[in-house]
Amino acid sequence: MSLKTSTLGFPRTGPKREMKIALEKYWSGAISADELITTSDSIAVKSYEEQLSRGVDFIGVGDHTLYDHILDWSERFGLTCTRVKAAKLTGLDAYFTQARGRDGIHALDMTKYFDSNYHYMVPEVPDDVTPTGDFKEFIRQIKLGQQTVGKEKTVPIIVGPLTLSKLCKPCGDLSSDELLTRLLPCYEQLLKELQQIGVSEVQFHEPWFVKSEAVNLKDVASALYGKGSALTSSKSGISVNLCIHFDSLHVDVYKYIITLDVERITLDFCRGSSMLSILEREGFPNNKQLGAGIVDGRNVWKSEESAAKLLTRIRKLVADDNKVVVSPSCSLQFIPYDLSLEKDLPSDVREQLAFAVQKLDVLIKLASSSTTTNDDYEWVGEDNTSGADDISKATKVGEVTVTADMFSRSEAFDVRREKQVSVPRFPTTTIGSFPQTPELRRNRLAWKQKKLSEADYQQVIDAELKKNIDIQTDIGLDIFVHGEPERSDMVEHFGQRLEGFSFTNHGWVQSYGSRYVRPPIICGPVSRREPMTVREFKVAQEMTDRPVKGMLTGPVTILNWSFCRVDTPRWKQALEVALAIREEVADLEAAGCRVIQVDEAALRERMPLKDEEAASYMSWAVKSFRLSTAVAKSSTQIVTHMCYSTFEDIIDKIDEMDADVLTIENSRSGNEMLSALSGFGYNRDIGPGVYDIHSPVIPSKDELIEQVRNLAQSGLPLDRIWVNPDCGLKTRKWNEVIPSLKNMVAAAKVLRDETAPRMG
Repeated sequence: MSLKTSTLGFPRTGPKREMKIALEKYWSGAISADELITTSDSIAVKSYEEQLSRGVDFIGVGDHTLYDHILDWSERFGLTCTRVKAAKLTGLDAYFTQARGRDGIHALDMTKYFDSNYHYMVPEVPDDVTPTGDFKEFIRQIKLGQQTVGKEKTVPIIVGPLTLSKLCKPCGDLSSDELLTRLLPCYEQLLKELQQIGVSEVQFHEPWFVKSEAVNLKDVASALYGKGSALTSSKSGISVNLCIHFDSLHVDVYKYIITLDVERITLDFCRGSSMLSILEREGFPNNKQLGAGIVDGRNVWKSEESAAKLLTRIRKLVADDNKVVVSPSCSLQFIPYDLSLEKDLPSDVREQLAFAVQKLDVLIKLASSSTTTNDDYEWVGEDNTSGADDISKATKVGEVTVTADMFSRSEAFDVRREKQVSVPRFPTTTIGSFPQTPELRRNRLAWKQKKLSEADYQQVIDAELKKNIDIQTDIGLDIFVHGEPERSDMVEHFGQRLEGFSFTNHGWVQSYGSRYVRPPIICGPVSRREPMTVREFKVAQEMTDRPVKGMLTGPVTILNWSFCRVDTPRWKQALEVALAIREEVADLEAAGCRVIQVDEAALRERMPLKDEEAASYMSWAVKSFRLSTAVAKSSTQIVTHMCYSTFEDIIDKIDEMDADVLTIENSRSGNEMLSALSGFGYNRDIGPGVYDIHSPVIPSKDELIEQVRNLAQSGLPLDRIWVNPDCGLKTRKWNEVIPSLKNMVAAAKVLRDETAPRMG
């Protein structure tokens, strides 16, 4: 018999970035709020229709968002941040101010969503908060789903109360437990409103249960979802599907989860190798359905045969096909929309892939197939740790034998620092990229389409380099960058110049808000063909006497922001990339580069969610960075940049990276990272971002003076503090960038004068 199928969410982008385009038109004033909502609705409806046409039985709806689904839920519960409330902003003005900021109001902090490459806005919750439920917009979305696919197939997706409370940021002494208690009446209200419009099933997404601390959350789980609890008492005929994804459950967590008063439990069998063995050992209750998350929602490989064998094992264990519902491992928002749009992928790679639309086909095929007797299943997933301990020994990576001495610089930091580029106190620089104008993008597209010759394209790039150098000279920065006009993306650019990568034309994935990326696909062994950045560095450096940074993306970030192989441990893939970057570092240095930045923006993004597994990941991640940079001479300054996450609990690992300068996103987080670095005793150079590049707001000179003063008073050594923006400036406009940087340089000069030693 065919099994029932369910989805847990779908890309919110539209097939060709329609959501991003509509947002940017709205922000520029080209379309109205009503037109934005109409476009948003049409994208949501199309995603529902895709799932309906494939034959999905239970379609997750209500996850579509204008910007971020966590921001949506914080608004629905009345958690609008205090500074936005004080400005008396409402509606979309309040919503987008929290996301992007505006003059005098800085945006919410943004960080990674669990271990995914998606980033959410962090709700700020004051001590005196009283959540209030306003679900009109959500109910409207659910009704739209019901009109599109029918009431019986429409399943509202709700971020669970435990997860939401844990993702919030208290602004005082409020605990997540107390916030959870205050939120519960609103969740009860929501269930009643859903029951009134004929909803028969809901999904509560509670990925927090995969974290290590969940072993201590049994009582919390029972209070939320146990028999007689507030939520289960309020569901009034609505079936609850408790969805727990992004990793395996700890066995002790699994034991209490299966006792909860819910009708279905959907588990992720793709992200952790132990979920099946726990199910086999502990069994599954016969009074519940099992949602079998066997179609990987986080990677683009089809892996159909492995999933079929996994499903066979699950069906034998549950023993009643009516009790098994086949689903993706999580929402499909983390992968591109539709493989059929791709015309240029190599056929041998393409036939192994499935994007979101094709994952639906895999889902239906698996559910419709008869049980196979071949159950010799071996877990196929992204292996973080297997064999990673061998890195400290001589390790063969391709044709190279990696030995222990290749991971260390020749001299200690304090010795190196005296030999490196000389800069004034509070030296100023930027993180790498500069704005890319529509004209530059048109020229790049023409070059890709072979409508512009290589020579003509190089002239375009060189003209941009000249403009970038001239602008930095006028602003008065201390360390220059070439501005990366030749790069479409900080990962894609390198992948296109390395063996072992494939690329898409429409494989967009939402990173945050209107920021979409096209992750490369690692499909074979990685190696460098030829120098990747040396030409642009040399051209730029010849235009100025100021040092120009060589700009590279680190091996862990390239790996984490790509769809990697599932047939090779991730640490081995990281070492392959590290060796390629190592060659580039050596070539830049030979070309006269004195400052080389190796960005590890995504160092933490794929760190395992369980504390007991994180140490192995961080060990090989740090070693991969060191392998890529340790080839540099002592006189070469190695910079790294980190962003999009929280790093306070891995400062010791950041220190182990042995970079000479750390630049880090900071402006939205209230200098929390500075306090942590100071408390740790971090004694290398540090460049905390002084203004938010995700916002169109131009920071004033006075605001930046105050921010640099905060850096000076943080406890970090004054001579080791750099002044720079939060991140690269590619997504901003020149009329925002130039005045912001001028104000930043002016602020640094004021602080130099204020902190200069006085004579007499």
